[in-house]
Amino acid sequence: MAKANAETTNENTQDFEVNVEGQDIQFNVTRSDYNKLVNQLGPGNKVNAFHNFLVSTVTDESKPALLKVLTDKPGSEIAIGSDIYEAYTPDLKVTVKKR
Repeated sequence: MAKANAETTNENTQDFEVNVEGQDIQFNVTRSDYNKLVNQLGPGNKVNAFHNFLVSTVTDESKPALLKVLTDKPGSEIAIGSDIYEAYTPDLKVTVKKR
């Protein structure tokens, strides 16, 4: 199972190290990358949206390892991508009151 650990480089960019099958894969996610993913996530587009997100945010050094995982492990796009998505999403307490 993939697990994302984040390091914030500025308020809009986070660096992630994801350990997949014992191998560390590095990602650099900007607010723009995150927003693009959210906009692309539709009912029938999850695998393609997460695939594009991962391939566009992985570091050059980690790209071969990521592509191997994506090729060898069907569905890994969703497992890895959703962990990064959740780690990037801020943990906010929101209360909505009806007026």
